[in-house]
Amino acid sequence: MGQLTILLIKEIYYPILAVVGVPANLMTIVTLSRGNCGLSKCISIYMVAMATGDLLVIIINIMVYRIFSYHFPHSFLSHTPVCKFILYLTAVSLDLAVWFTVTFTFDRFIIICCQIFKRKYCTERTAALVITMVSILIFIKNIPIFSAYEPQQVINKLWWGCRASLAFFSSPFGAMYIWFYSTWRVWLPFTLILLFNSLTIRRVLMASRARRRLRGHSSENQSDSEMENRRNSIILLFTISGSFILFWLTDSVSLVMTRLTNTNKYHGDHTAPAYIATETGAMIKLLNSCINTFIYAATQRIFREELKKVLKYPWILIEGLFKN
Repeated sequence: MGQLTILLIKEIYYPILAVVGVPANLMTIVTLSRGNCGLSKCISIYMVAMATGDLLVIIINIMVYRIFSYHFPHSFLSHTPVCKFILYLTAVSLDLAVWFTVTFTFDRFIIICCQIFKRKYCTERTAALVITMVSILIFIKNIPIFSAYEPQQVINKLWWGCRASLAFFSSPFGAMYIWFYSTWRVWLPFTLILLFNSLTIRRVLMASRARRRLRGHSSENQSDSEMENRRNSIILLFTISGSFILFWLTDSVSLVMTRLTNTNKYHGDHTAPAYIATETGAMIKLLNSCINTFIYAATQRIFREELKKVLKYPWILIEGLFKN
């Protein structure tokens, strides 16, 4: 019963996630790229990068890996070279989504807490450079994945499927890479996000107390307007980073527990608690790839207005064609 339940949930859950996630992230990319959301070009670049990373997760990790490869096990996707490349791209796309969130958090920390340094760092050129360098580093970092898997079987002299290479994972390098992989993917980003947010909160609270004292001696509303803009920026920052930690936490805990207790080998038993915990964590983690659009719409009024324009544009275009 447990096996049927988790498999049925996966059969329904992932297609729904793909149907919602692809258009949501595409609309976010288009809306932000128009540059009319009242955001600086610097923060727009980071937000577009995050939406692009989430879109790649939806396409590669969900559509290609968890839907197409799963339902068509004898297609060209199951050829070992293609299978290895798909596994490589799944790791790359998840890393991009994670570290684009970290770079966004760091940018917000700099602009709020480092008033002098922000003029040099919080620029359009620096944002593009940071995104590019992080992407290159991630593509290089995941190259060992090609050695971590081997053909599952040979049919008519063709390699089919992928399975974990015992020689790789039993080697000192493989063991070290596993822990480095989980640290890079989860624990280091968690630590950095919590650190930057803690320092940002401290800075905002100090600035708020100082402005309240100044406002007691002045009748101007300039401080109110500035604090309102800062408050909106903080809400956006905390909802994005908070949702990331919340959705990734279950998967991270289950990964550590299965590694520590050596229960990550299910031997085809889909009713095993370790399997159910791992799959549940993965489903919750992948939900994060389509949630940012709704966060932007809930917290940013101008984004909502621009999103409505983007959604209405195809219908306006069709109506114009019919009139002509």
